[in-house]
Amino acid sequence: MMAGFGHGTRRYPRSRSRMWSRSGPDRATLGIVGVICAIAGFFALGIILGPVAVICGWLAMGRTWTGSRSVPALVAVVLGAIDTLLAIVWLAGGTPGF
Repeated sequence: MMAGFGHGTRRYPRSRSRMWSRSGPDRATLGIVGVICAIAGFFALGIILGPVAVICGWLAMGRTWTGSRSVPALVAVVLGAIDTLLAIVWLAGGTPGF
């Protein structure tokens, strides 16, 4: 029988459920990195670390607002947005309300 032509599925031990590459950072790591960047942004370089936290949190949520969200990813997005807003107000010369 020549249906397989010698290229069976035994050569590729990768499971069917895993379709992505494992070389990049996973969602949990991105969420934690986003939270760390957001917290550090309150103390230094908020204009840079705030957007980095938002991007890491957004990627950790899977680039969607629907579905199950991890808590670190959501915290990273919210704190990163607050951090960015405070940095813009500070650069504009205003004082935040505290």
